[in-house]
Amino acid sequence: MQTEPAFAVTDRARLLAELKERIAVPVASGAPVLRFGIEAIDTRLAHGGLDGGGLHEVAAASPTLGDDAAATLFVAGAAAGFAAEPGAAVAWALTRFDLYAPGLEQSGLSPSKLLYCEGQDEVMALALAEDCLRDGSFAAVVAEVKSADQTATRRLQLAAADGRTPMLLLRRWARKARDPLEVPSAACTRWRIGCAPSVPLAHPGVGRSCWSLDLVRQRGGNPFSLIVEACDAQGRLALPATAPDRAAAAAGAARRAA
Repeated sequence: MQTEPAFAVTDRARLLAELKERIAVPVASGAPVLRFGIEAIDTRLAHGGLDGGGLHEVAAASPTLGDDAAATLFVAGAAAGFAAEPGAAVAWALTRFDLYAPGLEQSGLSPSKLLYCEGQDEVMALALAEDCLRDGSFAAVVAEVKSADQTATRRLQLAAADGRTPMLLLRRWARKARDPLEVPSAACTRWRIGCAPSVPLAHPGVGRSCWSLDLVRQRGGNPFSLIVEACDAQGRLALPATAPDRAAAAAGAARRAA
């Protein structure tokens, strides 16, 4: 029986290893990347931030109003980051106009930058989002739906890459028993956002809101979890102060009060 030459086997193994290495490295779309400005987040993302030519999914950690609001404001902050340049606009596709504009503005997304696209149903809302992506004139496109199968997310991903425009898909809870992120998706990143206890202040008052931020899945990278402070008026997140920093701040406040 004729055996295959050893050098042919070696070449095949080397070629296979090279192909595996190429597949393991995520390919960026070439669009601008949104960096959060937080090392603990940016260094863990495959491209150093959110790929501006990809689909990114966000869902609330639970079907509660608080977590739903946190997820919505996280999306608004990300959209505001992509639309930071003067004159940049964001398209927001939905089926029911129930957004609170002042709340979005507190997360950095001004009403003057928003164009709302209201569809009769979720299929139309996704179609509107896809058209906005392929148009290429928006800084970011947002859509909120309860259902989007893998075919729909694949279309959004391709449209985002073609239009070099980030797609932020806000997945609402349809049923309490089913996590929206259980459904397979073609998204580059998938996030779960929930409310977390605020950092105690050195004086009576309400502190900055905090969120639990879970990157459930990303292409070319590992999942991770963090507690962050909610978006400010520029859409920027922050890390809560460490315990020693809080103690020092409290001691300084006590000395000033004395």
